[in-house]
Amino acid sequence: MINIMVAEDQQLIRESLKIILDSIEGFAVNSVVGNGEEVLQQLEGRAVDIILMDIRMPVMDGVECTRIVKEKYPKVHVLILTTFLDDEYVMKALVYGASGYILKGISLGELKYAIETTIKGGSVLNPDVGAKMVHMIHYGKRLKRENQEHLRVNLRVKKLSEREWDIIGAIAKGMSNREIAEKMIFTEGTIRNYLSIILEKLQLRDRTQLAIWYLQDGAKLQPAC
Repeated sequence: MINIMVAEDQQLIRESLKIILDSIEGFAVNSVVGNGEEVLQQLEGRAVDIILMDIRMPVMDGVECTRIVKEKYPKVHVLILTTFLDDEYVMKALVYGASGYILKGISLGELKYAIETTIKGGSVLNPDVGAKMVHMIHYGKRLKRENQEHLRVNLRVKKLSEREWDIIGAIAKGMSNREIAEKMIFTEGTIRNYLSIILEKLQLRDRTQLAIWYLQDGAKLQPAC
């Protein structure tokens, strides 16, 4: 018996998939959920062989959920199911360990074949996606480099003090050293020294690069007061 979890945010589709899959001999849908967080909750203590994972879901999408599932439950297969032909989403899901990608609207026979092939350790790709596999190799290498860089940045961010975060935020707002000094009751020289230390810690070139980093990524990493 193949135990299946269906993760799909549209109730009508997920309930229809359950009815269809339960009608196939050897298939059993033992869990139906609406987002990635529910997938992770339902996986605890539940026997699941394969997840039919919608790539676009609220709360946590199928890409991020695939990454976590394959890290925590490497034996669970993930088959991406979607109406969208999003190259970036597809490549990320495959890089993170999804066994394949099929479009919604395929026939029952094709869906059955895709699940059985995945369970046997094979890979399933919609023909429209197969031609993009060469790109995936290069994309995967770039994604790995980006993840490694994010890890390095996160480690550097931990070295920042609360005062340094305040200064970074002020710089991101366009404040000059003099304005920051007046606000914090410091000398301009002290602010310049702080800025030099901050740039060295984050390995950034100048205040412009620092402001861009904060607006794009830093604000999300800043500890709550």
